[in-house]
Amino acid sequence: MDPYTVPSSDQVRRFIFEKQPVRGHWVRLEGAWRELRAHADYPPVVSELLGEAVAASVLLAATLKFRGTLTFQLQGNGAVGLLVAQCAHDFRVRAVARCAGVALRGLCGDGRRGAIFRRLVGTEGRITVTIEAEEKSMRYQGVVPVAGTSLGESLEAYFASSEQLPTRVLLAADHACGAGMLVQKLPDGDAGDPEEVAAVWEGAQRGIEGVTPAQLLQCSAEQLLAQRFTEHDLRLFRGSPVRFECRCSQGRVAGLLRALGAEEVRGVLQEQGAVTVTCEFCHRPYRFDAADVEALFAQGPAGGSGVIH
Repeated sequence: MDPYTVPSSDQVRRFIFEKQPVRGHWVRLEGAWRELRAHADYPPVVSELLGEAVAASVLLAATLKFRGTLTFQLQGNGAVGLLVAQCAHDFRVRAVARCAGVALRGLCGDGRRGAIFRRLVGTEGRITVTIEAEEKSMRYQGVVPVAGTSLGESLEAYFASSEQLPTRVLLAADHACGAGMLVQKLPDGDAGDPEEVAAVWEGAQRGIEGVTPAQLLQCSAEQLLAQRFTEHDLRLFRGSPVRFECRCSQGRVAGLLRALGAEEVRGVLQEQGAVTVTCEFCHRPYRFDAADVEALFAQGPAGGSGVIH
């Protein structure tokens, strides 16, 4: 493998096992991860789970050929009732989590990652992956129960159930970085000797199992592949940039306020001194003072969807 000069942060990269039906993807997010949380204040354990979900959404999107949006959603009866991470085909990401503060008490003191995960997602959690493709308005959705003691294990169950592809996944996140790695066995086809294919797949699984969360967060794709897959001939491809982007904007919020009507908006202005609308997805606040409100309705009526997320 020849190393590339592309920076290792905010990228997703594909790698293949030469002449074998085994592939992998690696993702690492720094700037995009910080921007995504710029207006949110999540507890550390929730932030880490959200970072893993964002990395998971990128890995899922990277395994597909589509134009549109992939939504990774986790719903449960634990401390985190809802978590949503979205990734577009060109790796624009955004995410949000809804959590119950009371249920989070004491979680930080429990050092067992599996126990923390189960308390976050509860006993009846499920993962839904929705793919909305632009071509012919196609929509696909797969739903699986939360499995094991990590989001990575749940994602493995999704691939086994919905895609019928043996897959191993490792995810990690902290305050500075979110990262993930996936290895996947494709249908054999005319791959050659079945015993050789089986041996390569076993080696790929051992390789990813040996990666620690700390290594995943700190090492580049080149470093991880060189350290953990020494017995295989791999090809690592150039990275695709990943960036944060929410759909909210000043213009969309203005359209929402116009749709509410001048009387209602001016009533809020009189009561609170300003009108502030916060995006429910990225938590970015949009503030309109008296001059902004008057300018808004001086433009005349305009249609709006009423949705700013």
